[in-house]
Amino acid sequence: MNKLIFRKLFYDILSFFLISSICITVIIWVVQAVNYLDIVSEDGYGLNTYFIFTFLSLPKIFSRTIIFVFFISIFYTISKYDNTNEIIVFWNNGVKKLTFINFIFKFSLLFIIIQIILNLYIVPSSQNLARSYLKNSNIDFLKKLISEKKFIDAANNLTIFVEKYNEDESFEKIYINEIINDRSSKIITAQNGNFVKKNNKYFFKLNNGGITNIEDDNVYIINFSDTEYDLSKFSSKTVTQQKIQEASSKSLFDCLKMLYLEGGVDVWINDTCNDKSGKQVKQEGFKRLIVPFYILIIALIGSSLIIKPKNFNLEKYYKILTFIFGVLVIVLSQVSIKFIGKNISSDLFISIIPFFCIFFYYLSIFIKGKFSLKNL
Repeated sequence: MNKLIFRKLFYDILSFFLISSICITVIIWVVQAVNYLDIVSEDGYGLNTYFIFTFLSLPKIFSRTIIFVFFISIFYTISKYDNTNEIIVFWNNGVKKLTFINFIFKFSLLFIIIQIILNLYIVPSSQNLARSYLKNSNIDFLKKLISEKKFIDAANNLTIFVEKYNEDESFEKIYINEIINDRSSKIITAQNGNFVKKNNKYFFKLNNGGITNIEDDNVYIINFSDTEYDLSKFSSKTVTQQKIQEASSKSLFDCLKMLYLEGGVDVWINDTCNDKSGKQVKQEGFKRLIVPFYILIIALIGSSLIIKPKNFNLEKYYKILTFIFGVLVIVLSQVSIKFIGKNISSDLFISIIPFFCIFFYYLSIFIKGKFSLKNL
């Protein structure tokens, strides 16, 4: 019988978690997807690139919401059991309150494993894949950004101006300014032109114009009747360089080994591990590996709803206080990330905080409930 009632508790918490996490993840994803519309409207990427890039952000969003949704799931389920007197079924079948708490505690280990797998492998891989896809995509929506008498600078080192945009998608009186480097640039003018696509690459087909090459104090002018200007060599102004949160866990922990065990990074190894990124690397490592253990704390906080205070006045506000305390712990889990990276001693202290909290909160539950060791 005990197995059946614990199985029902397991499925009730899990089903609420899945429904809530899907809803919250989708809502956040939609809001974030709206913000990402800039890569189409301002940076010139196509809708296909946009949808793939935004879709790959789903694992990151889900990972960020796990700890909060899990706490809400436990809190809601136990509160519902208490309000409908279903919780009495456990006590009538001889289930000890500490056994109930231990079940929630063990159950939370599953979510820690899920979060760690997401943090270490799935989220960095999906974020890196999204960034790589964006980096390797053509600016295939550029022609939609061009409008009459407006300077367009969606691509790095490239500015385009057209006097007239015709209904057949051709242009008149075209001006293109390309910055090659600090010492040289190129100015192209043409009477008319249009976009053409060859081998999945876009070209600007120009007619009746000239090319002015400027290098230091030298100027060279070449006239042409028609030419094709390759746009595939330009990249968007959208950040395409890999960020630390997109780095693989192996490279991240290799860098942490150098930072903590070898005294630091003396040379610039790569974009992830260098003399300037040490603090960010430490914070990312803490977020991926230590923060998930706060799930154990909020599992204990949520399950402690079954231990009612004897004071009637305090009992009326017990659920509210428990909820607030759980939210504060979740906030602490995120705020503590910002304090990582000062020195080894403080990093070690902050890293062991969740484990101390687990021990002392569990001990307080044990003492408060007057449990005996045989019930462990």
